[in-house]
Amino acid sequence: MNPFFARLNFSSAQATMRRLDKAFQAFFRRVKAGEEPGYPRFKGRDRFDGFTYPSVGDGARIIGNKLRLQHIGLVRINLHREIEGEIKTLSVKRQGGKWYGVAACELPDVEIRPSDRPIAGLDVGLESFVTHDEGDAEPPLQPLKRVLKHLRVAQRSLSRKKLGGSNRRKQKLKVAALHAKVANTRRDEHHKLAAKLTHRYGGIVVESLNIRGMVKNPKLARAVSDAGWGQFLTILKHKAAGAGVQFREVNARGTSQTCPACGAVAKKTLAQRRHVCACGYTAHRDQAAAQVILARGLLAGMRPVGLNADVGRHDPRSRLL
Repeated sequence: MNPFFARLNFSSAQATMRRLDKAFQAFFRRVKAGEEPGYPRFKGRDRFDGFTYPSVGDGARIIGNKLRLQHIGLVRINLHREIEGEIKTLSVKRQGGKWYGVAACELPDVEIRPSDRPIAGLDVGLESFVTHDEGDAEPPLQPLKRVLKHLRVAQRSLSRKKLGGSNRRKQKLKVAALHAKVANTRRDEHHKLAAKLTHRYGGIVVESLNIRGMVKNPKLARAVSDAGWGQFLTILKHKAAGAGVQFREVNARGTSQTCPACGAVAKKTLAQRRHVCACGYTAHRDQAAAQVILARGLLAGMRPVGLNADVGRHDPRSRLL
């Protein structure tokens, strides 16, 4: 009998096996689809950064500001906010040399409430992270770019360290800490912006983006990944649901080429940042795209739920409706 495995929580071990099964199912799916398969990589103890308790009370539970784990005991935690709803699963993960507890809670559905706030179309991009149909723009978000120089130095130093040595282990923690800082900065900005938008609008329309296809472009891959559009749109969707705000994704095809005033196609290269149409309507490229996104959302059935909701603020966009 392996004494290490004998002390594992049974339910947690089952959850780990389910994760392994998902990894292999995804591997076989990619093989059948003709994609690059990417065989699941074995993770030793020093590479295994998380485990899950599927049922709270079976191996793990929160007691005040402490977390009790089976065969580990009480661990003091920094409970940064009060837990809402019923805890369904509890995960423990390591990131950048620090340990975190993640509680997944079940909350009641939130109904979409009447609101006098407007519905907005949002276009995500690189020049501006988010552009509103009104013309407002959020500054670009590139947290990796800000620390890229330090990260390069740290990774080159890591590559020179002897395998299995203590210096290499220390340098790995430094590199991991830099990556964790980038990820945390990006996630923090995403949460703040999503909260700002859900407080400002009663409805939000965004594009359904094929981000996996975008990162295949070698000239844009790093910038697109650094911006984290997929994570932001997921956070925005969840915050909108929690705040009772309408949320809809529309087809992204042609949004940057379509004129929001007349609906004609005004072809532009990526370098052209102004939308100029034969009908006479001109605007910033991203603002015009945001107006088209909003028009598509309204045509798809998204309607204001309040008596004073302003959906026709711009004459050019309202012509599409």
